[in-house]
Amino acid sequence: MTDDCDLHGAERKRITAAIDRLLAGTPTYSSGSLTIEALAAEADVNRMALYKRHADLGEVFKARVRSETHQITETEKRLRSDNARLRHALKEARAREKDARWTADQTALAAAVLVLQVKANETASDDRGTVIPLRRPTQ
Repeated sequence: MTDDCDLHGAERKRITAAIDRLLAGTPTYSSGSLTIEALAAEADVNRMALYKRHADLGEVFKARVRSETHQITETEKRLRSDNARLRHALKEARAREKDARWTADQTALAAAVLVLQVKANETASDDRGTVIPLRRPTQ
């Protein structure tokens, strides 16, 4: 148990030092990009350790990137871009749905008019069945 605590404590120290190096712009083991992947490489820990055991340090890193560099992380940029793309796609889909509903409504109205016209013609033809047409005189 103490070995795990020592291991986690050592990882946390390496991660904290890696955060400082990345934000200072002096990476030693990574590309220097401000991502969780680069942080994991810089701290020499598994990336999943930052998502599972040390998620709090990952959040500290993201917060410091935003506050100290006045920029957003690569992941956040990608998510924002995806969010904007999806919002645009949703807006277009809603417009297409509105058009499709209008077309369906117009089709239903046209079908109703046709049905009424057919019934009116049937009624008119029934009325003609009781009337005897006059014959033309023959010459």
